[in-house]
This record gives sequence, C-alpha cells and structure tokens, in this order.
Amino acid sequence: MNTLYRSMLGGRSGLIGLAILAGLLLIVFPLLLEPFRLNMMGKYLSLAFVAIALVMCWGYGGIMSLGQGLFWGLGGYCMAAFLKLEAARNIASEAGTDQIKALSTVGLPDFMDWNQITELPWFWYPFKSFPLTLALMIVVPTVIAYIIGTAMFKRRVGGVYFAIITQALCWAMEILFVTRQGWTGGINGITDLRTLLGWDIRTPSAQSSIYFMTVVGILVCIVLGRWLLNSKFGRLLVAVRDMEDRVRFSGYDVANLKTTVFCIAAAMSAVGGAFFVLNVGFMSPKLVTIEPSIYMVIFCAVGGRMSLIGAVYGTLAVSYGRTFFSEEFPALWYFLMGSVFILVTMVFPDGLAGAATRGVPAAWRWLTRNFREPPPAPATAAVKEAQP
Repeated sequence: MNTLYRSMLGGRSGLIGLAILAGLLLIVFPLLLEPFRLNMMGKYLSLAFVAIALVMCWGYGGIMSLGQGLFWGLGGYCMAAFLKLEAARNIASEAGTDQIKALSTVGLPDFMDWNQITELPWFWYPFKSFPLTLALMIVVPTVIAYIIGTAMFKRRVGGVYFAIITQALCWAMEILFVTRQGWTGGINGITDLRTLLGWDIRTPSAQSSIYFMTVVGILVCIVLGRWLLNSKFGRLLVAVRDMEDRVRFSGYDVANLKTTVFCIAAAMSAVGGAFFVLNVGFMSPKLVTIEPSIYMVIFCAVGGRMSLIGAVYGTLAVSYGRTFFSEEFPALWYFLMGSVFILVTMVFPDGLAGAATRGVPAAWRWLTRNFREPPPAPATAAVKEAQP
C-alpha cells in the first residue's frame, strides 16, 4: 500500500500538490468565475492534456514532438464526428415538412449535403456508436503514433529531425482536412454540435458539468502519469534520455521504449481533444496545424517539463495570458506574449514547478528563521547568585 501511495501520488509532497490543484480547479474556480470564464477554463484544461503528455514524452523521454496537436486534433475530430451524426439524426427526426427535406439530405451532416455527397462515407459509420467512438478516439491516434514511432525510432531518428518530421505531419494533416471538405467539413471544420446522447451540451448547466468532467480527466491523467514515471518504465525513460547508448548496450530495446511513451502521449492528447470539442462545440483544421502544437510545447516549458502538475499550471498561465493580452492589447499581444515567455524561461529555466520547488522551501526557512520566538536569554551571574 505504501509503495502504491508513493508511485501513484508521489508521496506526501505529491499528494499535497495534487490536493492544491484539485481544490483550485474543483472549488475555487467554480466559486469565483462566471459561467463564461469557467467554460474558458474548461477549454484551457483540455489543452493541458497535451502538456501532461509532453512531460512524459519530452521531459522524461527526451522526445521533442512539435506535432502533438495532430493527435489532439484526431481525438477531437472523432468526438465531433459522433456529435455531428447525432445532430443530423435530430434534424431528421424533426424534419416533418417537405421544405426541410428539400433543403437537406435527411440524416446526413450538412457539409456533406453542401458538397453533393448523397450517402454517408463508410468510415463515418463507426461514429454512429458512442462506445465505438470512444474506442476510436484512443485507437486511431495511438496506431498513427505507433506507425510514426516505429518508422522513426527503429532508424534512430531523433532530436531536431524528429521534431521537424512531426511538425510536417501536422501540416500534412491540416491540408488533408481542408481539401477533403466533403468528408471533414473543410476549412470550417465540424460545427453546430448540439447534443451528446440526447443531452444538450450548449446549456450553462451542461457546460459546468463538462468542466468538472474535464478536471476529473486531468487528475486521472496526472495520477496515471505518476504511476508510469515512478515505475521501472519511467526510470528507463530517464536513462534513455540521458544515456541512450548505454541503455541499448545493456540489452533494452530503446526504440520500443520510445514508441511506447510516444503512443501513451498520443492517447492522452486525444482525450484532451475530445474534451475540447465538448467544451467549445466545434472542431477546425486550424486547431490541428503547427501553431497550436508550438503553443502546447510552450505550456509544458513554462510549467516545467519535469512536472505533471506544473504542466497544468503552465497551460492555464499561458492560455490566460493569451486571452488577456489579446483582449487588452490586440495590436501588441503577440510581442507581449513572446516577451513574457522569454522572461519566464530565462528567470525560471525549470519552469514554474522548478521555481516553486526551490522557492517554497526557501521562503519557509526564512519565515521560520525571522518570525519564530527567540530562545530565552541565559541567566546572568547576579541572577544566579540570588537564586536559592
């Protein structure tokens, strides 16, 4: 039990950090933020799944992936496909007039009808089932990550070359989604998502519930990530990152280790993409391209690439900074955001988590040293003689 406690929760300090994060997300934010801002926090937290995945992939495994938005977007598109088909079924059930039937093909997503597609493509059929959608949401990104990882790591492609390749794959996926507009919605993406299993996800109460579901998913990913990183698998990842050749000479299959963590990171990212669709109500190919993937790496770097909890704080800080600067300084916000990022990485090279790890104990020692009661003064010689 003690071993499980240390591996999954990180011991006493890890449990305290997780409890503070849970209290902030589950109690403080819902009490202080209005529904619109709380929904924005849910959107930010859906991006934090990728930051957590990058801590495992980049921080511990040394695999710099600049295309993690690819897997995040695939998970989002899978969820959006299910919601779109459900919306099309709802329209079909409400199509009681000849006018509605004349304007659209009943039961078919609207963008397919606009592109003169009269029959649902075969690869859309699994998204009629919610359990199959959940399975594909994990399986599709994981399989693609396995193919990429096997092809690259077996040939010992790494470092900046791997980063550029993953970035190019993001760009290729965006082009695919944009050009196949009859299948994917094109540049507009998949929009007008209304219900999930008959539950209207556009209402304030539904958005609040989805926020709490997103928080629970984040906490589960943190606990799962800690369990993996505190196991032998995690220690091997660190060894591969620092001394890959020595691990290989010791008899371990380095390519399989890298592929495994890359697949785990892809699956975690895909879950975040699905939660994003539920929080926001649409999915666009612009969210799968290179720029969002770069931001996801920034989330991890600012929070601390060796801290799962720090990745969440980094995502919230950078995302809120983007929103604040774009609202207050629309003409300068890119420069301000870049300046803040440069400043943070220069002052806190280990991210916010590293600053907290060093700063909190130092502040505690200073407080205890300056504010504790002084020891009693030693008795003088005259007092000692007066004592019986």
